[in-house]
Amino acid sequence: MEFFCYHRDRPGSVALRNDLGEEHWSYMDRYAKEMIARGPTFAGDTPTGSVHIVDLPDPEAARAFAFDEPNYQAGAYRDVLLRRWRNTLGRTMWDFPGGRTGGNRYLVLGLGSGEPADLVVPSDRDELIAYGPLLSDNGATWLGTAALVRAPDPDTARAVLTPDRYADIEVHDWRFGGRPSAARPGDLPPGP
Repeated sequence: MEFFCYHRDRPGSVALRNDLGEEHWSYMDRYAKEMIARGPTFAGDTPTGSVHIVDLPDPEAARAFAFDEPNYQAGAYRDVLLRRWRNTLGRTMWDFPGGRTGGNRYLVLGLGSGEPADLVVPSDRDELIAYGPLLSDNGATWLGTAALVRAPDPDTARAVLTPDRYADIEVHDWRFGGRPSAARPGDLPPGP
């Protein structure tokens, strides 16, 4: 089962996150084989959160992954969005044809309810790093869509989702995450 996890930073927690950097990476290293995508979100140069898309056995394992994370345990995060997710691209971020660098990268998060929207992968899939629906724990109810995209600007990134089908669409600057020791074959070292 695939899960989307977005830890949102508590305001003023940058120093705490920096202090816990090695603990966070060591924790995530334990999930290297299960990782579909990972990386921080930013407002300018300030971290605002951390995205992890992982393949885990069940919702209980996903909750343990999200809430045992060192930054969460230390209070660096304001809240956590954890949802079942379906990898409609069938690949990881390391398989993204655009590579780790070049262009702007965004997390696009559409929260909705009711009739599902955007279940079909958009036609310009070469700009999609990860894409799929957010689902209830049992996978039966659509709750939105999450995408990691390369786009020239936030408005272009937002356009990957149908605007009138969501209660809210968030767009966050996002970067490929991980460290060189956790990199997959052929990966370049991560940026800042």
